[in-house]
Amino acid sequence: VHPVQQRQAAPLALLHLEKAVAHLEGEIDQARAAGDIVAVLKATRDIALLTIGFWRGFRGDELARLTIENTHAERYVGIKFYLGSSKGDRQNIGREYKTPSLSKLCPVEAYLNWIEAAGLTRGGVFRGIDRWGNISDRPLAAHSLIPLLRDTLDRCGLPSESYSAHSIRRGFATWAASSGWDIKTLMEYVGWSDMKSALRYVEPAQQFGGLVRKLEE
Repeated sequence: VHPVQQRQAAPLALLHLEKAVAHLEGEIDQARAAGDIVAVLKATRDIALLTIGFWRGFRGDELARLTIENTHAERYVGIKFYLGSSKGDRQNIGREYKTPSLSKLCPVEAYLNWIEAAGLTRGGVFRGIDRWGNISDRPLAAHSLIPLLRDTLDRCGLPSESYSAHSIRRGFATWAASSGWDIKTLMEYVGWSDMKSALRYVEPAQQFGGLVRKLEE
């Protein structure tokens, strides 16, 4: 992915994630009251997509490649994802990604709610849903995540035009840096092997005491 695209993508701030999830939860309540199963499914999927994408710092293609067979979630404990290969996996041996259960905006709860509502037991985690509520047998394509993300943010009253598939990962990286994570911890958690690549995802004000400027000198 060209670095210019990464810098242009606005980070999905934690505050916006909170607002989006709250709005989607409201959509679910209203849809259930109206018996609108399609809206329930879409909002439940979108909460899982946003929270898993944010707290794991996944790229769009990584979200698209998640499978139920290679995911293990335990409510109130945590969730583990295995991806056979990724952009930062130069030896192509695959990697396990872990995230703990959280008291709010929980990716574990969101994942379990989604697969239970959709009745999924195998295959891709994130899939398309048609107007009748039929869930696709195939996972969402990575390129379809940008319009899906923008549509979700539009429904939540958030400015969507500046967001791309990198926005979720960039939002997490910026949050982690502002929360006191050092660059090594952030790289290990997300799976970056190159420091310059990692720093492209962090807002300038949070770039570890000007480390990015030192690297570019």
